[in-house]
Amino acid sequence: MVIKTETSRLEYKEKVSDSLEKDTVAFLNAEGGEIYIGIKNNGAVAGVVNPDKLQLQIKDRLIQNICPSILNLLAIQTEARQKKTVVRISLKKGLEPPYYIKQKGMSESGCFIRVGASAQPMATAMIHDIYSKRMPISLKHMEASYQGLTFEQLRIYYEEKGKKLQRHFASTLDFLNSDGKYNYAAFLFADNNNISVRVAKYWGRDKVKLRELKEYGECSLLKAVHAVLDKFEIENITQARIIGLGPREEKRIVNNTALREAVINAFAHNDYSTGETPIFEIFEDRFEITSYGGLVRELSEAEFFAGVSKLRNPEIMRVFRDIELVERLGSGMHRILETYDRSIFKITPHILRVSFKFDRGIDEIEWQKIQDTSKSKEKTKEKTKEKIIKAIQNDSLITIQKLAEILGLTTQGVEWNIARLKKQGIIRRVGPDKGGYWEVLGGF
Repeated sequence: MVIKTETSRLEYKEKVSDSLEKDTVAFLNAEGGEIYIGIKNNGAVAGVVNPDKLQLQIKDRLIQNICPSILNLLAIQTEARQKKTVVRISLKKGLEPPYYIKQKGMSESGCFIRVGASAQPMATAMIHDIYSKRMPISLKHMEASYQGLTFEQLRIYYEEKGKKLQRHFASTLDFLNSDGKYNYAAFLFADNNNISVRVAKYWGRDKVKLRELKEYGECSLLKAVHAVLDKFEIENITQARIIGLGPREEKRIVNNTALREAVINAFAHNDYSTGETPIFEIFEDRFEITSYGGLVRELSEAEFFAGVSKLRNPEIMRVFRDIELVERLGSGMHRILETYDRSIFKITPHILRVSFKFDRGIDEIEWQKIQDTSKSKEKTKEKTKEKIIKAIQNDSLITIQKLAEILGLTTQGVEWNIARLKKQGIIRRVGPDKGGYWEVLGGF
């Protein structure tokens, strides 16, 4: 086999080096290209050791170290050359230049472009010019990295609202790109994606000591949304006290309506083209919700706070409206500002963060009692959930009455837990109440 010399679209490396991100960025900012690992600069084949492990290391390294996201621009595979194995990294021309090394930022030391057979730094003026002309990429036009998608969880959520996904739902919901392939919006709502959403809980008021980490991944975005909402429902404790002979006082530590709107907005308006998902954090004194992408382009802060609606992800908002997660456009901001002022928001070009300080209307002793009670309730809910799933796995025809007997709950209590599991996409009812059966879908 004749080995080609290095060109504007071809790079050889004997082994993975510190310049891998630099060369990758240079191809993305130009016309794309290929990087071969295991071939020397002069074309001599050296081969690689443990190619499967190396492919995973390269993929993780490039995805983590380069911005914007290159998930759909990257393909890594092995080839046989002169009875040796080499790794080929294929890169498409990037749709959102300038691409840059995350650690270096969008600067001359972080942005490169392929010129001839080498990677050259991009001048600051060039970076600014390319960035100013860049248009945000729509989820509709990003091809899903995996096309064997299924949508059973999405179907369940629609059926719960008395709606049915029609035969051509992928086209109706804009889940297809111009080539008729599933796009990234479809990927987000599919049963079998690799999207991960995290809820982190810390000891204290900073991130020094992690107390708990819940991860909701590889499931429909709708399932992740409901899981996060359920988690905050538990964490958003209701304070209660009775003073003397007066009435009982009850108050959440954070306004529940505002909190719910902030969670849903973070999912709806996050810039998923960055490769990031919203982050949800719980501290000793506050809830913090962070989404990526800052404000939608051409939307000023004044317009944002006025509730002016400019959608970053119309495909997501369409589904959210269909299943009644949102009512009318722009109403979420009004609900938040009814209780809180603008100071709870932090807006930068890259993130939008909402920080809800806890309103502790009672003393510390009562606060600790409430926290202890909340932990106990959460553990009880988890045990009940596990028992229901196990009972259904043992007998798919089990009745609500029988479950009530096993769990020691009322039938209403069982129905509440069943509804919660169905909403989370963990179980579903197949057929009518009489003559049908239960099915466990997973995700628990």
